[in-house]
Amino acid sequence: MALEKPPHTRKQKIAALADQCVQCGLCLPTCPTYGLDGNEAESPRGRIAIAAALARGDAEPTDALRIHLDHCLGCLHCERVCPANVKYGELLVETRAMIGPVKHRPRGLLTLLKQPTLLRLAARLGGATGMAHWKRRLAARLPAQSAWRAALETWPDTSGSPKPEPSAIASSDAITVALFPGCVASIEDADAEASAMMLLRVAGYRVMRLPAFCCGAIDLHGGEMPAADALAERTRETWHASGAAHLVTVTPGCLGTLRRALPGVAVDDPVNLLVARMDRLRFAPLARRIALHLPCTQVNVARNEGSLQKLLRAIPELDLQVVPRAPYCCGAAGTHMLEFPERADRLRDATLGQIATVAPQQLLSSNIGCRLHLAAGMDAEGRRWPHLHPLTLLAQQLEDSP
Repeated sequence: MALEKPPHTRKQKIAALADQCVQCGLCLPTCPTYGLDGNEAESPRGRIAIAAALARGDAEPTDALRIHLDHCLGCLHCERVCPANVKYGELLVETRAMIGPVKHRPRGLLTLLKQPTLLRLAARLGGATGMAHWKRRLAARLPAQSAWRAALETWPDTSGSPKPEPSAIASSDAITVALFPGCVASIEDADAEASAMMLLRVAGYRVMRLPAFCCGAIDLHGGEMPAADALAERTRETWHASGAAHLVTVTPGCLGTLRRALPGVAVDDPVNLLVARMDRLRFAPLARRIALHLPCTQVNVARNEGSLQKLLRAIPELDLQVVPRAPYCCGAAGTHMLEFPERADRLRDATLGQIATVAPQQLLSSNIGCRLHLAAGMDAEGRRWPHLHPLTLLAQQLEDSP
């Protein structure tokens, strides 16, 4: 019996991936955009049908048709519950690559976000001019659907200050871990990166920080494949030069793209390495009620929400409350909050409502995009919960190792 040949073209690959869907509809209740619209075309099942039609030439990528693909958050909750194991994330990436990027994509803004040097300069200028105090007045003058308006609204009020690294030196046979800073996270989550390095070193790992640059997620999810491929190659070159055994990143939003660029490499969340050596970590008590927001990428890409909770519950007296999952996504979703701010705000409002039900004193979330997006909504609603990366809180409570 002859074996079926694997697909050789992008269109054949999309059609093959789409054929795995059995149209059961179990994904619909977990899809945030289907929840917003109640429209089959805004569901995973509907998007799979659209992708198949485009790949087979049964439809053209008109604006009216492709908008449903562009609205997808890429949260992958559908993939998590799919009984047929449809690789929806891969299908989405390949389909967007086939039809190409959106004509009116805010390329200038996205170019800024991908350049840590420019971001750092913008942050310094913003701090020097007191942007945190007048950003909303400037944003209010821009159109409601403007990507730049959404960017101004999510501009952080303060910048974190990295915590000093421990003086302990890893043993000569310690496992070497390379930390990938990324782009936005390298500036806005610098305290989380420093905290991760501290925690890993106390746990006995040797840690090195790689140069800061974009992993390519912004381009990959936007259909800009040449740019995404170039950044993937830069990632591979940087990784091979590091000589490390593990690659980690403090934002789970980069994990999928890094794993795509580095198949076979141990690309992970620092949480998993820390949980493996919890016996080396001791935390001071903290009598505080904490709301833990679990980003989609934490749940569906890192898939280590249990390990994260285990680490946090090692802090004595901490009252940890996990934010209820529905509506499944806060709406940040990489650049979605910039490209579709009205839709993103609706999902954010629902998430903030869920956070409010646990009446927290502080909010934790591991995705910098989610935290900035949620914080902008807090400003608008007058609700002010201090927000941190979970690793930052763990580092703050870290005591001398036993």
